[in-house]
Amino acid sequence: MDQTSIPDFARRYVNLVDARRGAVALQATDEFFAPKERMLNPEPAVFIPAKYDDNGKWMDGWETRRKRSEGHDSCIVKLAYPGVLYGVDIDTSHFTGNFPPAASIDACFTHGPLDQVDWSEILPAQNLTGNADSVHVFEREVQDLGPITHVRVNILPDGGLSRVRLIGLID
Repeated sequence: MDQTSIPDFARRYVNLVDARRGAVALQATDEFFAPKERMLNPEPAVFIPAKYDDNGKWMDGWETRRKRSEGHDSCIVKLAYPGVLYGVDIDTSHFTGNFPPAASIDACFTHGPLDQVDWSEILPAQNLTGNADSVHVFEREVQDLGPITHVRVNILPDGGLSRVRLIGLID
């Protein structure tokens, strides 16, 4: 995202899921086409037309297979720092044919095992589009839970995200 497209609220805060700062994609339900870690890259997503890997077209982001059953795919991310979230940027750039129709985000605050936490929805399902430059910014839709340490990014039902940025204040 270039500086001219950054929303005003984002200029005052930091990206809490910036991999350079220590955010980590911990687990995903599927990452067959592209690994979960790529969606935390702070650099703008790139498209390299002739680049392929063992699973097909190389994509700069997290990409799952098509669901053949009920449910959806998700990825749990540990924030670089505990923080209070003010907005979300979900980027589907370059996922023209395999972007998720919608996404939502759940969050929690914990220093314990993730299988024992209660997740709370902070961003209800939002419709997405895919294209060469599809950045979806949600500010007013984000529910304030206070400080959080982890998020669960849900793609409904499957597809690819180039980048996810959680704009907030370090707590």
